[in-house]
Amino acid sequence: MSKAIDDKSRGDQTDFETLNVRREVAVLFAEIAAPPMNLMGPELIRDLVSLIQQAEADDAVQVLVFKSADPDYFISHVDVTRIKENREAAARLNGEESIGQLLRHLSASRLVTIAQIEGRVRGVGSEFVLACDMRFAARESAIFGQFEPSFGVIPGAGGAQHLTRLMGRARALEVMLSAEDYDAELAAAYGWINRALPASELDGFVGTLAHRIARFPAAGRLVVKERVNAIALAPAEEIRRDSDLFLEGVRSPEFQARTQTALERGFQTRDGEMNLGRLVGDL
Repeated sequence: MSKAIDDKSRGDQTDFETLNVRREVAVLFAEIAAPPMNLMGPELIRDLVSLIQQAEADDAVQVLVFKSADPDYFISHVDVTRIKENREAAARLNGEESIGQLLRHLSASRLVTIAQIEGRVRGVGSEFVLACDMRFAARESAIFGQFEPSFGVIPGAGGAQHLTRLMGRARALEVMLSAEDYDAELAAAYGWINRALPASELDGFVGTLAHRIARFPAAGRLVVKERVNAIALAPAEEIRRDSDLFLEGVRSPEFQARTQTALERGFQTRDGEMNLGRLVGDL
């Protein structure tokens, strides 16, 4: 079923397959709805490309908030069975077959992006929220993981770049090499997210912040993002290098064997990934 932007004030009708999008004045709220567990597959990637392009083309849109329709999964991770299709879908943005470059575009965008996280966000899901300008998570339900090294590969869409800059060397190594699940409180303490909040307060906090930011002059937002990115955002070539290393890794026999074993044990199933840290630890 397709979904459309709900904007009674403008009458816009933009259809998406995996997003429910509504507009409140200068803020777009995009709710991720890609059953059965919000895997990052080509359908979601195509919708994200369309959403970004349309939002950037509308000067009245200032802030983009990402949420999930699934209380257990924000974005679980990339669909490892569709890597070629995923890359082709990402190329719709600027011709480059790279989810990492798609996400870096989001970081560099004039739009202010906020991730409102409930449920599990791992792998490229973690890289997606890291590419957003701010991240706020439900204390009771949000779970974070950067588990790619448990399959013998590096995070391929900027995870190593973001985590090292945010956490420092030691904690970034702990997070990636342990391939463990981290709750929202620890993620906040490590710098993975801005804050962990009670679930009952998350909607109100993020909505108020988004509208407050959107009311301020656009020129101030633009120059602040530009200067902060100049200091803290990884160069495109560094993310491109990580993507190349990831692709080299997924072609290895070890990755293929571990992925097959993981799939047999419940990887990429809703129930199997409720505790993914344990699943990959037992491979």
